[in-house]
Amino acid sequence: MAETFLTLMADYCEEDQRRISQWYDALQRAGFTGTQTPGLNHHISLATFGLEEEEAAVALTKAVAARFAPVEAAIRHVGVMPGGKVLFAAPDMSPALTALQAACTTRPLNGYPWLPHTTMLIDDMETIGRALPVLMQHFAPLAARIDRLHLCAFWPTREILTVELTGRE
Repeated sequence: MAETFLTLMADYCEEDQRRISQWYDALQRAGFTGTQTPGLNHHISLATFGLEEEEAAVALTKAVAARFAPVEAAIRHVGVMPGGKVLFAAPDMSPALTALQAACTTRPLNGYPWLPHTTMLIDDMETIGRALPVLMQHFAPLAARIDRLHLCAFWPTREILTVELTGRE
């Protein structure tokens, strides 16, 4: 399959990667494997771009990372996307998180208004319904920290750039 788009993501710090992985691993151990992209850090998608925008997306990623300090993200919610095929954990909306996303794009993410979330499982509606109680058994609110931006092409996944948030905003 040929690459079709780029995604700019906000990655959680290493400690929070481990903590969120406990939720994800519990789903995997219970047999819920899904179709989500394997091997990515846990993240919040901020923006998408066409393949022809790669140079501009790289420049934007570097500029935003130089502008923003690490962002706190209080992950306190679990949800299911409309259509019932995506199970996620989500942070509260906050001015800092909203400002970070707004600096990355002015257009809707994949055609929809932005909803910050970290995907736990993508599968059919019935499987998501069975997986929700498993996630809830292991989920606990988390004061997480976003400390870097990550730009990838999809599919297959091609890593383009990872850059630390070093700014003051």
